[in-house]
Amino acid sequence: MTNKTTVTRRALLGGMAGFGVVSAAPSFANAPAVLSGAGNIRRIRMYSQRTGEKLDSVYWIDGQYVPEVMDEISFLMRDWRQNMVIPMDPALIDVMAAAHSVLETDEPYQMMSGYRTPETNAMLRRSNRGVARNSYHTRGMAADLRLLERSSWDMYRAAVSLSGGGVGRYRRSGFVHYDCGPVRSWQS
Repeated sequence: MTNKTTVTRRALLGGMAGFGVVSAAPSFANAPAVLSGAGNIRRIRMYSQRTGEKLDSVYWIDGQYVPEVMDEISFLMRDWRQNMVIPMDPALIDVMAAAHSVLETDEPYQMMSGYRTPETNAMLRRSNRGVARNSYHTRGMAADLRLLERSSWDMYRAAVSLSGGGVGRYRRSGFVHYDCGPVRSWQS
């Protein structure tokens, strides 16, 4: 006979407030297992470089995304220039959280760019040829991120090891692009 204890999401979230470590971080060799959902909770830590807003939340518990936290993530990752919010793709958040775990750091991501309206994307494209015309940013499927404690090379390698989407390293600017589109990688 087994003795099962049921824990509600609310109780788990309340009980986890202040915890910095959720589970042991895997090596790059186990990175695909992290992306496929090993573990019962997933956490994301980030702040917006543009607005100063911060987030440190468990967004997935026992196979389910927490809708209120996903809404908070989407708000933080909004197009700050237009103050427009769309739902961010959960697969992107999974890639970000998995890469963060592989990097074995508690430092929050510095998010430089999340969602972009088509108008913002076009404006950026006029001044930078590296901005894609049909960017995954305009679909809520991409983020440009930085960590001060880890190099862009380490961030790039961690995300590439996951095979969870597109990964681009921008050396001169010191950030890495993660998206949940087709698996591919590039450096500039």
